[in-house]
Amino acid sequence: MNEQEYLEHLLAGEAVEAGSDMHLMMHDLSQEAIRICMEINGRYHAPDELKALMEELTGRPIPEGFALFPPFNADCGRNIHLGKGVFINSGCKFQDQGGIFIGDRCLVGHNVVIATLNHHMNPARRGGMTPKPVRLGSDVWVGSGAILLPGVTVGDGAIVAAGAVVTKDVEPRTVVGGNPARCIKQIK
Repeated sequence: MNEQEYLEHLLAGEAVEAGSDMHLMMHDLSQEAIRICMEINGRYHAPDELKALMEELTGRPIPEGFALFPPFNADCGRNIHLGKGVFINSGCKFQDQGGIFIGDRCLVGHNVVIATLNHHMNPARRGGMTPKPVRLGSDVWVGSGAILLPGVTVGDGAIVAAGAVVTKDVEPRTVVGGNPARCIKQIK
């Protein structure tokens, strides 16, 4: 199995069983992501150097206007997809095995966690995982300390308040907050 087949398997939402070839591929990609994230976080880098490191991490060109304030951590890197003008603030943790899609002009606040994997409920299979992508539309603002759980979509222009735990889809131009996140108001 090659990397592309692995990523397609994950984006299709197919389970990864503990000890399988898929699971071993997951660990190999994670080791590479750890290495690149250590480089990102280990010393100062000018903005163009950070962009180049993110291109190495994701395996694809990063669109114009990208900015990152380290530290930053990803568990795969290859399944992060960024739009134009994305800003990622310091302390973010992206569990991107299942796919993270961030639209144009999104702002991701300090210490945001985006998770895309769940472990099996059955204790006998607990080491296995099920991927579900997280998608942010364009012009989304995710506040500091928010957690986005597997499978959620945040619509265009929405705001996720600081500290929110997003367990369900967020409608466009909506402000959500709390744990679990609920609608606070609509954006006119």
